[in-house]
Amino acid sequence: MFSFKTLSLCSTTRARTGEILTSHGTVPTPAFIPVGSQATVKTLVPQEIAALGASIVLCNTYHLYLRPGVDVVRRLGGLNRFMGWEKPILTDSGGYQIFSLASLRQVKEEGVLFRSHIDGSEHFLTPEKAVGIQQDLGADIIMAFDEPPAYGQKKEKVEEATERTHRWAKRCLNSFSNKEQASSADTPINREQAGQALFGIAQGGVYPELRQHSARHIASLDFSGFAIGGLCLGEPKEVMWEMVEHTVSSLPPEKVHYLMGVGSPEDLVEGVARGIDIFDSALPSRVARNGALFTRKGRRNIRNAEFKEKDEPFDPDCDCYTCRTFSTAYIHHLFKAEELLGLRLATIHNLRFMIKLMEDIRQAIQVGDYPGFKERFLERYQPTNEEARLIQKRGWLKERQGVNGG
Repeated sequence: MFSFKTLSLCSTTRARTGEILTSHGTVPTPAFIPVGSQATVKTLVPQEIAALGASIVLCNTYHLYLRPGVDVVRRLGGLNRFMGWEKPILTDSGGYQIFSLASLRQVKEEGVLFRSHIDGSEHFLTPEKAVGIQQDLGADIIMAFDEPPAYGQKKEKVEEATERTHRWAKRCLNSFSNKEQASSADTPINREQAGQALFGIAQGGVYPELRQHSARHIASLDFSGFAIGGLCLGEPKEVMWEMVEHTVSSLPPEKVHYLMGVGSPEDLVEGVARGIDIFDSALPSRVARNGALFTRKGRRNIRNAEFKEKDEPFDPDCDCYTCRTFSTAYIHHLFKAEELLGLRLATIHNLRFMIKLMEDIRQAIQVGDYPGFKERFLERYQPTNEEARLIQKRGWLKERQGVNGG
């Protein structure tokens, strides 16, 4: 049931449009994936997420393995039924969260021994188990178990982690194939498993030769798509994009290209130009809960005094429910009064902003104007300054480690 096809190409960049077909529906690409770490995009119900135009969501294997447990989700019919979401789901392998636990985990060739951040209980996760958990959850796209090296590690350590990622990738593929063959069609969850796709992950840190080596190795394996992992972890943006380019150039063009954990508006625009098809990030929903709302000129803090008496939509050009229904002054009031509705309305706006941005990107590619669109967007959009970005990054990394994601 899984397939990917390219629909249109930009003549001067790697930007392209396409479609991912899954058993739960079609995902138009390039696409931004909202993050629902614990089977929920914080503050929103599934119908609201769909109404924003989202065609797929991401759930976190680490979170769901620890709570409520994969057996619970499986017995209740799989993730789609469990969370009331009828469209495609992508699950990560949990690798990033586990490797972010630092002193709470121990890496072995067989797998990783780690302690839960919730209750300190001890667990051992292997590539085979990571794949099995995701298959049992019933996700449409599942990820291989990898070892993402931390930014700043010495080259020898990064090389060691990259080679282990390659060995684990083969084990993930073998486990995935064996379980597919052994699956019966007797239950709904097993019928869904027949349409699952396994993606491989290329690593390599910030070393160009390791990035190219990893991409070529992962690309030689029979994965349905390929992800770029271990970036946007503190390295300068120019280094991140250099690593993306070294990786994408070695990946099969007929397969999906997925840049993991990247989700600021300017990064989506840059990533698409480099051949990325899908992105995910908890950033838009997290900063929304902190009062930062996106505009085509950059982020604005809704708590600022300038918005106290503004009797017009926050963004007159936005078609989201928040901007169509409420004044900027009302949203400002909700945040100042610490009302929960403010968090919901801001989240609706930011996610719609991201999804609408991807719609505009797809249209620009289709009409042959992506380079012009990219130039106009980046000329107008002002990213947060470096200090704010680093502060934001610390909070984001904490959430990705398993504390409060989505």
